[in-house]
Amino acid sequence: MARGVEVLDLLVWSRASGRSQRPRCRDSMAHLDSEVKEECLREDLKFYFMNPCEKFRARQQIPWKLCLQILKIVMVTTQLVRFGLSNQLVVAFKEENAAAFKHLFLKGYSGTDEDDYSCSVYTQEDAYESIFFAINQYHRLRNISLGTLGYGESEGNRIGLKVCKQHYKKGTMFPSNETLNIDSDIKIDCIHLDLQALSQSSQDWKNSSFFSLEFYRLLQVEISFQLKGIDLQTIHSRELPDCYVFQNTITFDNNAHSGKIKIYFDSDANIEECKDLTISGSSNGSSSHTRNKLVELALFAEKAQIQKNTQYVLVFDAFVIVICLASLILCTRSIVLALRLRKRFLNFFLEKYKRQVCDADQWEFVNGWYVLVITSDLMTVIGSVLKMEIKAKNLTNYNLCSILLGTSTLFVWVGVIRYLGYFQAYNVLILTMQASLPKVLRFCACAGMIYLGYTFCGWIVLGPYHNKFQNLNTVAECLFSLVNGDDMYATFAHIQQKSLLVWLFSRLYLYSFISLFIYMILSLFIALITDSYDTIKKYQQNGFPVTDLQEFLKESSSKEKCQKESSAFLSRVCCLRSAGGKSAVLTATETALSKGDRGWTAPQNCQKHAVKLQIISRSDDHLILVN
Repeated sequence: MARGVEVLDLLVWSRASGRSQRPRCRDSMAHLDSEVKEECLREDLKFYFMNPCEKFRARQQIPWKLCLQILKIVMVTTQLVRFGLSNQLVVAFKEENAAAFKHLFLKGYSGTDEDDYSCSVYTQEDAYESIFFAINQYHRLRNISLGTLGYGESEGNRIGLKVCKQHYKKGTMFPSNETLNIDSDIKIDCIHLDLQALSQSSQDWKNSSFFSLEFYRLLQVEISFQLKGIDLQTIHSRELPDCYVFQNTITFDNNAHSGKIKIYFDSDANIEECKDLTISGSSNGSSSHTRNKLVELALFAEKAQIQKNTQYVLVFDAFVIVICLASLILCTRSIVLALRLRKRFLNFFLEKYKRQVCDADQWEFVNGWYVLVITSDLMTVIGSVLKMEIKAKNLTNYNLCSILLGTSTLFVWVGVIRYLGYFQAYNVLILTMQASLPKVLRFCACAGMIYLGYTFCGWIVLGPYHNKFQNLNTVAECLFSLVNGDDMYATFAHIQQKSLLVWLFSRLYLYSFISLFIYMILSLFIALITDSYDTIKKYQQNGFPVTDLQEFLKESSSKEKCQKESSAFLSRVCCLRSAGGKSAVLTATETALSKGDRGWTAPQNCQKHAVKLQIISRSDDHLILVN
């Protein structure tokens, strides 16, 4: 039997006609191949846009990504909480030591910084006393400090403090005659005072020529020294104690030469691994020896428990890394498969309809939630590695680790909205944000120009007369608080009334800004979001606009319906066997059709799809019919 293809057109089937039309074999095979590719593409697209529950019901595919995301939310949040509690101890220890240093080394410190500086002096005597007070307090540190502090090595591994002064090289100044002769080149002189020198008579180093200051040439005096401390409070949380190195700097700033020297105190704390954490006991007699042995055993057991807890935390962090890597791989795989499916759809659409797919449909294949999850996974992995190094006392960068873990946890919880979006009641927020985002960004770009104009204007005009307008950063923050209705009266009241013109301008400036942004710009901003929300609600009631992609997916619904109506008939003629030749096969087919459904015609709602029954002879004894 020769191989070939026979097509039975069911739309023209009747009782009197039992014959079939016979088009060319090559055209029929090409038509069949195109339909099969189209159906395969449509099925893949439908499966891609299903939610995890629909995918499980369709193909019994376990939603691994959903399970991993749920597990990752629990583990990442637990990891963040544990790290946050540990970080709070570190931050509290640093801040409390910084406050203690200011009280120890700054003469007359009130406990509150005056501005961005700690305190200030106004006379030469106060300046000398403040410098000598800091040096003497450093020498007496072990006798006056309440903390676990000790001296650290400064430059050259020398224990002591370093005093440097910056001043103009030379010059003379006579303000009464309005004459000035000064060399603008800056000279820096330094002196190192170790503990041995400080132990001698204080008059020896106080009367040195280094401390003979000419204040009209002096720019600043800087005292730097290093201290070490141990944080014992971590023991209560079953963690090894941390050893800190505090690099302290006291700066007497006289750059303005305004009669006011500002005193700045800066303390930079670094965590280092403690070199020796051995626990030992002492023996004083037989009874005390037994008691000390018990104490030593208890302390040793406590240390062993701390080390064991540290190992558990490291294992937990390693497991978090494994979970995030698995999530990263699955999401990356999904994006790659989506891009391949997008390429198939674009090629098919261009080949069949001779035009390009719109940009909105192309972006449907780029899942922004997967990008968010991948970003979160990368940040969690890097943050977990840093956390493990910090736990092992190899790194001390708490700030970078906090930023990575905090931001990744934020992204993880934001990603939960994706799964809530599968429900129509919760999907309104996501759709409203997507619809309003382009309009909001364009609106903010326009409003931002006005905001920047007010910022620069307020800084240049009101800066000398109002502390909230002294620099661009504080001006922007002040205006933003005014937009939200905060601190309005204080902003009006604190303007200095030294210039009537500036005072009148400040009123015009503030009233116009508040009226423009609160009553107009902010209301328009809210109206944009409200309009998008109303549009989404209408779409949910009346249906969303149909795109090319959605129209293509809907084409299969009517075909599936007519396939279900004719499934009983097609099941009887799906596969026929014959031991004869080609004529016997066709005769058997026509007999089956005439006996089974002599008066059968195609369903009325299927006629527009031109459904055909294609008979493909695969071998000499098989006949296969394909719809």
